[in-house]
Amino acid sequence: MAENTNRKYVTFRVGNEVYGIDIMLVHSIVDYEDVRSIPNAPGYIEGLYNLRGEVIPVINLHLRFQIPMAETSDKDALDGIIIIDINHFKVGLVVDSVLKIIEIDKNAIQQSSAAQDKIGNAYVAGVYIDTSDYIVILEAEKIFAPKEWQRISEIG
Repeated sequence: MAENTNRKYVTFRVGNEVYGIDIMLVHSIVDYEDVRSIPNAPGYIEGLYNLRGEVIPVINLHLRFQIPMAETSDKDALDGIIIIDINHFKVGLVVDSVLKIIEIDKNAIQQSSAAQDKIGNAYVAGVYIDTSDYIVILEAEKIFAPKEWQRISEIG
């Protein structure tokens, strides 16, 4: 019997780019509201979010990846927070818009030096070329270096 190489990804937009993250890491998707700022936190940390009594640090991916806001007529309002669970630690990722869940054969994900150069080699698993766009597939576990994860966990 052949191994199933399909994986599901939650796709989202940050700036003008579309990204995907493994759905198995996604805990929930919530509206962007009631994020409390934190004094003296790293610049990419938006603040803290209360998820049913659990305090979650929230990361602004625009600031983390140094991506400018998309130019839209929608007041550039942030659409939501994708809460991911990495090794039993939850963190929220602020995104412009959550798009859809797609299924991708992992063999169709291509290595792309252009995408990796754009946001950093460590975070990018590759690029999936869709009929309308390309999707940068992120390795969520590698968005932050171990020392950064430690600092974020102390804040949370």
